[in-house]
Amino acid sequence: MPQFAAALQAEIRRLARKEVKALTAVTRKACVQHRRDIAALKRCVRLQDRKIAVLEALEQKRSATIQAPESNAEGKRFSLRWLKAHRAKLKLSAEDYGRLAGISGLSIYNLERGDSKPRKATLAALVAVRGIGRHEALSRLAMNNGR
Repeated sequence: MPQFAAALQAEIRRLARKEVKALTAVTRKACVQHRRDIAALKRCVRLQDRKIAVLEALEQKRSATIQAPESNAEGKRFSLRWLKAHRAKLKLSAEDYGRLAGISGLSIYNLERGDSKPRKATLAALVAVRGIGRHEALSRLAMNNGR
């Protein structure tokens, strides 16, 4: 009889381990998948941090060149025709061109129509935008919209 009881206990232990293993397998697989997902998200965050650092460096470099634009405006003249032609060349709306220069779209519209004359700071902003092409203008706008 003691052999029967030992055999029965051994069989019960074996079946219990089998049941526990079956019930925890789903949880174990989910845990492994979550760890993979977390690792992938960490890699993605590191990549985004690097991209942000590069963009911040570019923005600092760009803003450093724009910090003292009023000195660039000294001796520069404003032309309605030039402003219209440059905006047409870049194929930008008055709103987008204004965002590019750091002034309002309505100001661009009024300047083009001759309803107003640019102040020193506005002229400096327009001079800063003067030499850029369409590709650079679109990339600057995309960078500003991403903020």
